Amino acid sequence: MPLLDSEVFGCWGLVGILTGCYNALMQTDTLAGLNSAQREAAEHVEGPLLIVAGPGSGKTRVITQRIAYLVNVSGVPPHRIAAVTFTNKAAREMRERLGRLLGNNVNYLTCGTFHAFCASILRRDGRDIGVDPNFVIYDSDDQARLIKRALEEANLDPKRHPVRSLLSAISNAKATLLEPVDFAATVHSYYEEIVLRVYERYQSLLAQSSALDFDDLLLKTVRLFQNSPEVIENYRSRYLHLMVDEFQDTNLVQYQMAKLLAGKFRNICVVGDPDQSIYSWRNADLRNILSFQADYPDAKVVNLGENYRSTQNILDAAKGLIAPNTGRLNRDLWTSNPAGDAIVITEAHTEEEEAQLVVREVAALTREKGYLLRDCAVMYRINAQSRSLEEACLRLGVPYRLIGGLRFYQRKEVKDIVAYLRIIQNPYDQISLERIINTPPRAIGQRSIEEVTLWGKARGLPLYAALQAVVSAHLGGESTPLTPRALSAIERFLQLISGLIAAAGDWTVAELLDAVLERVGYRDYLFASDNDRGEEQWENIQELRGQATEIQELVPDSALPAFLEHVALVSNVDGMDDQADALTLITLHQAKGLEYPVVFIVGLEEGLLPHARSMDDPAELEEERRLCYVGITRAQKRLYLFRAFRRRLMGGSLPTVPSRFLADIPPHLIDSSLPLRKTDADWRRTPRVTPSVFTDPNEVDSGSPPFRAGDKVTHPSFGDGIVVNCIAAGSDYEVAVAFTANVGVKRLLLSFANLEKSP
Repeated sequence: MPLLDSEVFGCWGLVGILTGCYNALMQTDTLAGLNSAQREAAEHVEGPLLIVAGPGSGKTRVITQRIAYLVNVSGVPPHRIAAVTFTNKAAREMRERLGRLLGNNVNYLTCGTFHAFCASILRRDGRDIGVDPNFVIYDSDDQARLIKRALEEANLDPKRHPVRSLLSAISNAKATLLEPVDFAATVHSYYEEIVLRVYERYQSLLAQSSALDFDDLLLKTVRLFQNSPEVIENYRSRYLHLMVDEFQDTNLVQYQMAKLLAGKFRNICVVGDPDQSIYSWRNADLRNILSFQADYPDAKVVNLGENYRSTQNILDAAKGLIAPNTGRLNRDLWTSNPAGDAIVITEAHTEEEEAQLVVREVAALTREKGYLLRDCAVMYRINAQSRSLEEACLRLGVPYRLIGGLRFYQRKEVKDIVAYLRIIQNPYDQISLERIINTPPRAIGQRSIEEVTLWGKARGLPLYAALQAVVSAHLGGESTPLTPRALSAIERFLQLISGLIAAAGDWTVAELLDAVLERVGYRDYLFASDNDRGEEQWENIQELRGQATEIQELVPDSALPAFLEHVALVSNVDGMDDQADALTLITLHQAKGLEYPVVFIVGLEEGLLPHARSMDDPAELEEERRLCYVGITRAQKRLYLFRAFRRRLMGGSLPTVPSRFLADIPPHLIDSSLPLRKTDADWRRTPRVTPSVFTDPNEVDSGSPPFRAGDKVTHPSFGDGIVVNCIAAGSDYEVAVAFTANVGVKRLLLSFANLEKSP
């Protein structure tokens, strides 16, 4: 019997009620845990949306739950959503979270980095603009080699036109949508003419290799969208929703790409924070986020002002710091977290004392406050600052993890100069000799070195003696396995080394280091080489020179051996387990996106933070302030700001001026009471095996020496040995022990050594 109209209506009404209940349940579940502002952003479906996400405000959570809301509640098919960000780490984290919210639907989303997104588009549709779908992607080293070839073919001297400088100029052009033909219209100087010539040839060489560089991935995609109406229409129709994370870090090309993709439905959601824009040197354009509302006047703006990461005091310090900047979107930051500890601001006398104070405070926090080492991070402006921190960690037995850079004494430029000094001290050090014989390049190739090595082995000669002998043989008319050109280069090298050896006794270590740099042309080598790190590497060498000066003052009679021993002991303590509990050492740039319960920022001095290069440019100075802001807002519970009264600059120790940023921290938030803990002023006289600070050094008995020369002792790792001497070292004792079983002599600190007397 057919249903009556009222019954049909009743059935459909019930279905509607059940559907409404289901949707309400899904909405509640999908948006669970969001605050009102976060929920407002997640529920906005139609039209442009700007989410201004302050530090620690849960932006990743909002992005992922908004996507889940679009799929689970609004019924948007997942393949019609694209979410792009900047790093693989961020993309991976986003996809993992979405997997928990969407299940298998996550596989239909477009979610990844800008570069991966563009590569997939070009492999699919790039033929429309002449891009081979089987293109290879050149990394920075590949690019540098190609620039060298372009210089050679253009008959240009790479010493006058550094490779990395040209590559940077080309990257800047591509980031502003200027291909060679477009760039030609902007040329107004001789240097720009050179860039254009190299740029044209560089692009030709890329095309010959069916290769794209990282900038091409973005630029070619925009050109594809601009020049192929059918292709852009396909992507516009597919992507109903586009989300862009870290929008403050986009450049002009990325912004144009986003506008083109969202041109049909205009459902573009961008997330970012202008106060955390710190990558202008990568061509990021802060104006993109600041002008978003001008391009989309109907955009909804949601401010995520509640911070879930930091204490109120840390947040207030960050607000005070960033307030003077003009290039920002004013908003309030607040937190429900407790006020927390005051901000500690401390001045040390030197960077060594600064490092020791930091590491000792870390040890005290782990010993007395229950923190783990991995809860703590030390942040700094330039990589060279890690040297004193690494040494303090090694000396005080604190495991550390150096993020984003080589350990100071393992950096190539440092190892190169140390190798020269080692050869001057001992010319038969074959490892060091092999390292520097053709560094900087001096026409002594690997094949020549191998020939001399074999020639010397047949005569029982080490490499240095073989080099001398093969030159003598040639001058005496004997046949040798080398070409006249190689022999001439080797002769010049030997004259260089012998001259340095002869003069070494009359110079301080710093003067000797200066002579090495000048005679081998190492500075020119750094600044003319195919990398853009010349200035940073030169800063590292000046840091090394400062160490040499300090050792000279401590042990003037045997400065070179003491310096080399010091370097060897520091560089040999390595092999930390990256998964182990360890203190993090990291630059401020690399710290973005991370968080730690305890943060130390060191080097808050004019010329360092803010960096000297920013002083004459208001825009760059504002970016330095944002960089410091990023560092401060990484801290969850405790924040320490350090500066040194004196710091080595260009090899000399000079007084510093406190950073202007310190004056912007509200005074009522500051605690300056951190005691300047006692330090061993003479610890550098004799390099030491790492002691431990997890036992309070003040508890060590400083009475009569516990061991005498001749005492037999046992060590849990080194075995049996005989004490050579036992001398006071600050509040501790240094025990020199000659161990058996081929271990040799070890210098150990009593508080760490765990030595026991043997009968």
